[in-house]
Amino acid sequence: MATVQAPRIALGPAQAPEWMRRAVEDGGGEIVDFGQAEALVWGAPRDAVGLSEVLATNSSLKWIQLPFAGIENFVHLVNSDRLWTCGKGVYAEPVAEMALSLMLAGLRGLGTYARRTTWSGPLGDNLRRARVAILGGGGITEALVRLLEPFECHITVVRHRVTPMEGVAAVWPSDRYAEALLGADVVVLALPLTKQTEGIIGRHEMETMNPHTWIINVARGRHIVTEDLVHALREGIIGGAALDVTDPEPLPDNHPLWSLENCIITPHVANTPEMAIPLLSERIRSNVRRWADGEELLGPVFADLGY
Repeated sequence: MATVQAPRIALGPAQAPEWMRRAVEDGGGEIVDFGQAEALVWGAPRDAVGLSEVLATNSSLKWIQLPFAGIENFVHLVNSDRLWTCGKGVYAEPVAEMALSLMLAGLRGLGTYARRTTWSGPLGDNLRRARVAILGGGGITEALVRLLEPFECHITVVRHRVTPMEGVAAVWPSDRYAEALLGADVVVLALPLTKQTEGIIGRHEMETMNPHTWIINVARGRHIVTEDLVHALREGIIGGAALDVTDPEPLPDNHPLWSLENCIITPHVANTPEMAIPLLSERIRSNVRRWADGEELLGPVFADLGY
């Protein structure tokens, strides 16, 4: 019986972590140098220059696995000459959990209470039966919709592909996102960052929202025009914002968002390294196995869509 050769996988950049090596080997891959490899697992989410240099000198690389769901740092490198995959869907559960936490904290006034140094009167709204608009229809949204089931929310999802979603009252195309904001008690941003979605929430969009609406951002900071958000929070145009991501990021110490009672900020921790490593390890293992067996890979990147 002929022996099936293990897929030859390179790791980059240099000094790849041990858990990544184990994931490739557990998937049946053989770790080799760039020049010998047919595929590359890239572990540096912000090193586009390094990846570009590797690709330019190693034409044998046919498949590239990126670490994060967001590929904005690498989108200029993605083309149809190679197969590209990313961490799309890998981190959905922990990020959805953070989104729910921020929704509850915002609506129930926990940020305001936490800042006070004396007993105060009641404030806050229920999440139960709230109207929730979610921009983005990927794995985070699917997980969040499941978490929201006990709250009996009326959920509208805006996504690129309009297909029915269990637990969702309405699914609208991307060009109707502004309509979804009208009447929403909570607006959740869980969409990829592309040229079309950068700055998707600005002054005009916030002025159409209810004065009690909370914006929850667990996607990318640049989805929101930060100056416009500061204005809306100061003037009471919206109820508040709970942000796990900001623009700029990290948010400078003296930035006005820190001082606003109706703004909750967490330092991009919806998915911590402790949460991410086992999840990404499983994605790498699965995709190496699938590559060896000629099966469809998980988390494909679409060059024409930019995610």
